[in-house]
Amino acid sequence: MATATMGRGVAWCVREPLRVGGGAVTRITGLLAGTVLLAGTVLLMSAALLADAASARPPDVIFIAIDDQNDWVGHLGGHPAASTPHLDALAARGTTFLNAHCQAPLCNPSRTSLLLSLRPGTTGIYGLRPSYRQLERYSDRVSLPRHFSAHGYRTLGVGKIFHGGNGQPGVEFDEPGPAIGMGPRPPEKLIPPTPMGNHPAMDWGMFPHADDEKGDHRMTTWAIDALTARSDDRPMFLAVGYLLPHVPCHATAPWFEPFPDDDSILPAILRDDRSDTPRFSWYLHWDLPEPRRAWVEEVGQWRNLVRSYLACTRFVDAQIGRLLAALEAAGRLDDTIVVVWGDHGWHLGEKGITGKNSLWDDGTRVPLVFAGPGIAAGGRVTSPAELLDIYPSLVELCGLPPRADLEGVSLVPQLRRADAPRERPAITSHNAGNHAIRTEHHRYIRYADSSEELYDHRTDPHEWHNLAASPAAQTTLADLRRWLPAADAPPAPGSSDRILVYDAAADTAEWEDRITIRRDTPIP
Repeated sequence: MATATMGRGVAWCVREPLRVGGGAVTRITGLLAGTVLLAGTVLLMSAALLADAASARPPDVIFIAIDDQNDWVGHLGGHPAASTPHLDALAARGTTFLNAHCQAPLCNPSRTSLLLSLRPGTTGIYGLRPSYRQLERYSDRVSLPRHFSAHGYRTLGVGKIFHGGNGQPGVEFDEPGPAIGMGPRPPEKLIPPTPMGNHPAMDWGMFPHADDEKGDHRMTTWAIDALTARSDDRPMFLAVGYLLPHVPCHATAPWFEPFPDDDSILPAILRDDRSDTPRFSWYLHWDLPEPRRAWVEEVGQWRNLVRSYLACTRFVDAQIGRLLAALEAAGRLDDTIVVVWGDHGWHLGEKGITGKNSLWDDGTRVPLVFAGPGIAAGGRVTSPAELLDIYPSLVELCGLPPRADLEGVSLVPQLRRADAPRERPAITSHNAGNHAIRTEHHRYIRYADSSEELYDHRTDPHEWHNLAASPAAQTTLADLRRWLPAADAPPAPGSSDRILVYDAAADTAEWEDRITIRRDTPIP
């Protein structure tokens, strides 16, 4: 006879052999037999619960990127005429970050930062080249989709997720979708030849073509097919990277209809807005295909550009609506985390420019919306958020093992409660030495030559009045300077396209290794 114990030496049961025929079974005897039966029941119930937990599938993830999408989104209030009903409905169903910012105002460094959760000043990737996979130190780096794939997710990607597409075939995604371009273009450009090279992508406007032939429509169809033709029970990570409203901004007539064809559609500007910004601010977009506002006004294209951008944004919103409708029809809406983000902002005449490559709100503010299990409905977060926070946030939401090599911080506290405190600001960099710090109320910019800008969004939401020289602002400036990133790497090997390198000793800057900018060089 044996006595088993549990806890502090308490007798659990007393066993003695019970002969039945030629065999033997164990009979439970003693005063605690009833307790044993109860314990056995509890163990069986616990085992059943553990089995249920083991069989419970983690949430699916739909990961949606929008190229060059600024804050001209209905619920963000970036433009009063913006029409994005599906994004607005998603924000109402989940949580939106009203003060979200990219880490770089350019596609490749922004997407690299998000997908690795590393700052540009850490990687040295500032231009359109190189890909981080071309750098030896990042050739095996675990990107966001690879982390999901390594932990049981079936990962699929279509469109522009990584710069240049959905990543190297079979590297970033288990199942990369087909290469899909922008779609139909007019036989000739719709606008006059633009200065600084007349790049073929610099075009916009209305012309007749089939909406279902557009790249963003086709990739939505591919994603819907992937949703409805699941091959196994693994959780799915589905990435869809929309190309519009990146130029060329072409759309058919129905998408233009909500937007008046008059100057009331133009964004608010201050004519002499650059009079109090440092000269160095021009260095960041010195010689680019995107034309200045002066040119689009001169040739009568400003209104057309604004309407085209709004129309293309509306078209992409409709594709997101198609995708979410398919998700609901598949019965997976409540079991899927949906995250939507834009890779950087875009100017449409503000600060005298069009395009990206700036450290103002127009160049850095982006949509960022989460919805799904574990995310509060109707959340509107005003504290700053960064795109490189998406990686750790999704890892935590999906219960994956966390990584210790990410520079982003999880947004889950704010996804649970919109007013959860966050001390860290949003930090955007564009080439070494040029950084913007965005808090809930202020934007601080420091350029490589040490010139500065400061804006108070409580009184100056358009960033029209630079306060950096004001004696009253010095305490605020000192507080914001402490957030300047410590890592400020030079451009990585093979860097090109929109690279700016400043030589403090000579007080000159090299633009793309082809133009030397001096203090007296005329601003183009």
